[in-house]
Amino acid sequence: MKEFKDKVAVITGAASGIGRALADRCVQEGMKVVLADVEVESLTKTEASMKASGATVLAVRTDVSQARDVEALAQKTLEAFGAVHLLCNNAGVAGTAAPIWESTLADWEWVMGVNLWSVIHGVRVFVPLMLAQDTDCHIVNTASMAGLLSCPGLGIYKVTKHGVVTLSETLYHELAERGAKVKVSVLCPGIVNTRIMESARNRPGHFPTKEPLDPASGAGWEALRQLVPAGMPPVQVANAVFAALRNDQFYILTHPEGKEGVRTRMEDILQERNPTAQPAR
Repeated sequence: MKEFKDKVAVITGAASGIGRALADRCVQEGMKVVLADVEVESLTKTEASMKASGATVLAVRTDVSQARDVEALAQKTLEAFGAVHLLCNNAGVAGTAAPIWESTLADWEWVMGVNLWSVIHGVRVFVPLMLAQDTDCHIVNTASMAGLLSCPGLGIYKVTKHGVVTLSETLYHELAERGAKVKVSVLCPGIVNTRIMESARNRPGHFPTKEPLDPASGAGWEALRQLVPAGMPPVQVANAVFAALRNDQFYILTHPEGKEGVRTRMEDILQERNPTAQPAR
């Protein structure tokens, strides 16, 4: 996409963090923005703040793990603006500190629902609409550097983010094979200053939590939590996304320092050697 003025953007997880920064940047570009989030209070405040600045926005409370909610999001977008040109499948949660063998079924269902099924729903619902429009469109799926690496901690999160990467790569090839005007990018940031380590605030009550049995996991979680406030500002991530959109760039890696870990993992695979130990990220 080269032109954004008067185009329509749909952003999930739009009430805070990277999603809010993307929404703000879309408004700066002259776009109409549909804000989707499960956190009603933050969503309402975000909508009010953006409208007060003169933005054309629509807030839609959306549980992205639920197909019917994503379908309703698409319907409300079309009813309000008649089209969608940019879809940012951005909503995500960190999950729990528990090691994989201690993670509960509830842990898996919650994180898989928000991080991976949300992207599946977004692609399934919005791509046909975009193809039917036959106009320049773009999809940005938020993964993570954790989708390109494997190291201790946040096991479920990494499973979902690896899934988002390969889903995005496959979608890229399938759309290109058809000569579609719909393009795809996968966003793989490192540590960003968001509230993702507080994701449990939005964990549904029907997914009960339990404390991890492994003290090392809790210590690793706390160390990561303390790193997040010093992470990259979300606005910097949003700027990188728009630079990528203009250049039709698929992989968006906002943290160059993480590339060495990716290179090491790729070499492990190509040389068929055991995984090299890497620090938790």
